[in-house]
Amino acid sequence: MAKKKYRSDKIDLEQESGVYFHSWNENRYRIALIYPNTYHQGMSNLGFLTVYELLNQRDDCLCERFFLPDRDRSDRNGSPSTPLVSLESGHLLTDFDLIALSISFENDYLNIPTIFSLANIPFYAAERDPSWPLVLFGGVCAFINPEPLADIVDLIAVGEAEPILPGLLDVLLQREGKEDCLQKLATLPGIYVPKFYSPQYAENGEMTCFQRQEGVPAQVARQFLIDLDQSPSRSFIQTEATEFGHMALTEVSRGCSRGCRFCAAGFVYLPPRERSLDNLLEQVDIGLCQRNRIGLVAAAVSDYANIQELQQGILDRDGEISMSSLRLDALTVAEVEKLHQAGHKSVAIAPEAGSQRLRDAINKGISEEQILASVQMLADGGIKNLKLYFIIGFPGEQQSDIEAIITLTENISTIWREAGRKRGQLGNLILSINPFIPKPFTPFQWAGMEAEKVLKKRLRYLQSSISRMPNTRMNHESVRNAILQTFLSRGDRRIGHLLPQLAAGSNLKQLCRKTDLSLDFYVVRERGSDEFFPWEIIDQGVKRSYLWLEYQKGQLEKTTAPCVPTCRRCGVCNDEVNSC
Repeated sequence: MAKKKYRSDKIDLEQESGVYFHSWNENRYRIALIYPNTYHQGMSNLGFLTVYELLNQRDDCLCERFFLPDRDRSDRNGSPSTPLVSLESGHLLTDFDLIALSISFENDYLNIPTIFSLANIPFYAAERDPSWPLVLFGGVCAFINPEPLADIVDLIAVGEAEPILPGLLDVLLQREGKEDCLQKLATLPGIYVPKFYSPQYAENGEMTCFQRQEGVPAQVARQFLIDLDQSPSRSFIQTEATEFGHMALTEVSRGCSRGCRFCAAGFVYLPPRERSLDNLLEQVDIGLCQRNRIGLVAAAVSDYANIQELQQGILDRDGEISMSSLRLDALTVAEVEKLHQAGHKSVAIAPEAGSQRLRDAINKGISEEQILASVQMLADGGIKNLKLYFIIGFPGEQQSDIEAIITLTENISTIWREAGRKRGQLGNLILSINPFIPKPFTPFQWAGMEAEKVLKKRLRYLQSSISRMPNTRMNHESVRNAILQTFLSRGDRRIGHLLPQLAAGSNLKQLCRKTDLSLDFYVVRERGSDEFFPWEIIDQGVKRSYLWLEYQKGQLEKTTAPCVPTCRRCGVCNDEVNSC
């Protein structure tokens, strides 16, 4: 008996608005857009939704969505038992010309073997002859470090979709043979074809360089959209079946000027760019046609130059406001008042570290006085619940820095309880504490992750101390998951061959020992100043010398001011870009 097909999740497509249903024909170039996690996660991702919209706006393309299947649709051994089909038309992955993976989180790499298995598609690029669809890797992971998937995919989109898609599609629509197509694609800005590059390793396991075929660039330059007003990014598809289904999401800006030394998003999205107020209000008008709440999305929403005018514009349209992030030193009484007006009961802020010494080392750029003043502002403004984000295991962290998290939390808790007593209702304080993960293309890319035993000890100590505080609780990411993410984010092509076993549940430490790979080599080792990194096949635009200087300043606990228009210190900006 033939196996029954199923869609990625139990989704009623009639509840979605904004979906494209094209007639299935040979004339359109057919693209399978995969988010290798659940529908709930993927449909909350503005990048994924924007690519879907950009492709389906074209008359020569057809794009349909795939997601990770429900876990209850697997056999007892955890293996998929029925083939995966698209949400829109129920076609198989192999019916498409291009399979495009949109990946935002490294841990989602482990879901790719499952998806390929469902489609009966060979996992490695070398095993797929020209009869198979091309496989493209995109999303932010593709331009942080693409190397773990370099032997699995055929091509990689390095940068933002808007400037890359037109040239990419021009070549794909010629429908040439696979080899000729890849040769042409490898010369396009922002397209990396891994098969034309061969990594070289020293005896100690470190990478030394890439050998490349003639005619392809030594590095692939990240592409980015200079003028965000040219292309909207919002909830093009509205559905209730996601965490943000009750609101219409709208991207306010990209990039961040703050330069926190641990934050990949703060460097790989440089230069900072903002949408105009008029452009955003146009998107707000569209969003309010379907939802009464607008979710403002950016690395630091409160840094937007016209944030108060934007908030007021939403309120004047009888809309409600939700903000993805608040910057402590940019918070104002007027902004808090608008949040309260919009019905906000909970707000999240990110001190990141408890001590001023460590906040300076990571270039957070805020003082304890600013933190407490902002907390007081939120408490007085009627916000009931507060979430605090902290990271432990930063380079140079000491026990005194852990004690400082407790002291700062106690001070915040005192303010919060007092405000609760005045209004007759105590709110909650929630700490989210996660291990530091050294990320490529940040100043801390040279640092190692703190040892597992140390992290677990510090988390136990924090949990014990925080549990004694009234109306305060703490949650944290698994240290094991953080180690896995570090391994995947700092890895090279060699670790890509471990993904099927990891996806099947193999223990990472045991698997590394079995394959003669050192987990410590990838995770806890501090890198040498001149070491060549696998991810340096990409040219982010930020000078390596600038990142190294920032790493040294971090060790000296010296801060760097946020970038401002016309500065040229990091190397991203040129004569065509006036903001950095």
